[in-house]
Amino acid sequence: MSPIQKAGLYYPNKFGLIMIKALEEVMGKNGLNAILNMAGLSATIDNYPPDNLEKQFDFADISSINIALEEMYGPRGGRGLALRAGRATFADALRNFGALAGAGDLAFKVLPLQAKMRIGIPAMAKIFSQVSDQLSTVEERENEFVYTIHKCPVCWGRSGVDKPVCFVAVGLLQEGLKWVSGGNEFRVNESKCIGLGDDVCEFIIQKEPIA
Repeated sequence: MSPIQKAGLYYPNKFGLIMIKALEEVMGKNGLNAILNMAGLSATIDNYPPDNLEKQFDFADISSINIALEEMYGPRGGRGLALRAGRATFADALRNFGALAGAGDLAFKVLPLQAKMRIGIPAMAKIFSQVSDQLSTVEERENEFVYTIHKCPVCWGRSGVDKPVCFVAVGLLQEGLKWVSGGNEFRVNESKCIGLGDDVCEFIIQKEPIA
C-alpha cells in the first residue's frame, strides 16, 4: 500500500494506544505486528504510544491501520476488526472523560432515553473536539441524530473508495451510545464519507434502539 502523507492532525496518544491494544487482543501479537508493518508503522512494534493525552498520534496512522486491516482481512473481516477497535477505544478511554463520566451518575441514569441521547451524543462530540484535532458536530432531527466529523482520521488521505470506510468511528459511536443509554444498542450508518469524495463524514444515529 502506498504511504499516506502525515496529516499534522492528531489524536491523543492514549486513543492510539488503546486502539492498538484492542487489535492485539483480537488478532494476537503476530497479527498486530503484520498489520503495523503493512501500515508502514513498524517503528510502533513493541513501542506503543505512551498512555497520555499528548496530541501525537497522527490521523494518517489511523487511516493506514484501517487500510491494512481491509487489505489483510478483506473488506468484511477488516470492518469487523475496525468496529471492535472503535468500541474498545470508547470503552477504555472515553467514558472516563468528565463530559461523559456523569453518565454513570444516578441523576443521569433516571433521565428518559431521548434526554440521555440529547446530552450524551454532543458530549462525545465535544470530547473529540477538545482533546484531538477531530472536529465533530451533532444535529438533531425528528427520528435521528446526525453526527458529523469534519476532519476524519479514519479515512484521512483516502479517495476513490466505493463505500464508506470509517468503521472505527462507527464502533466508537455504537459503544458510546450503549454507555450513554444504559445498555441499548443503536443503528449507526455512515451516510457520507470523505474517502468517497464527500466534504465530511456523516453518521446517522437512529433515535430508537435496536429491539
